[in-house]
Amino acid sequence: MALIINGREYAFEGDPRTTLLDFLRRDCDLTGTKKGCDHGQCGACTVLVNGQRINSCLTLAVMHDGESVTTIEGLGTIDDLHPLQAAFVKHDGYQCGYCTPGQICSAKAMLEEAANNWPSFVSENLSGETRLTPDEIRERMSGNLCRCGAYSNIVDAIVEVMEREQ
Repeated sequence: MALIINGREYAFEGDPRTTLLDFLRRDCDLTGTKKGCDHGQCGACTVLVNGQRINSCLTLAVMHDGESVTTIEGLGTIDDLHPLQAAFVKHDGYQCGYCTPGQICSAKAMLEEAANNWPSFVSENLSGETRLTPDEIRERMSGNLCRCGAYSNIVDAIVEVMEREQ
């Protein structure tokens, strides 16, 4: 079996109980995805699978045969940052940086959800255009915890990218 990670095929031949997180870090040497709580509560391990965010610590690698996985390494490079990465740097939305990869992957998925008019718990209009207000952004990012408290900077970074994309 194989997973497509950041556009590259990686063969998986390991223990079927291996989490996607451990496969990414140990077997693919993609250490940008962080192991935080290992219980799906902090969001540090958030990656995109077929464009949707998931906690990679809560899923097995074997469950994603042939699927497209995007990690922080797949979004941009040091010489060509993804707009969210650049905005996080500009707004100091990373402090210690441990939660940042999961925050950025989650924010990328959130922007796509809003573009597709997917409502959240705090959306005022469930069937119309989804507008990402600061409250809406905070709700959608609530599964990603930051011990440093850079939340206002993270929201500012996301708002900047959202406004640029509109």
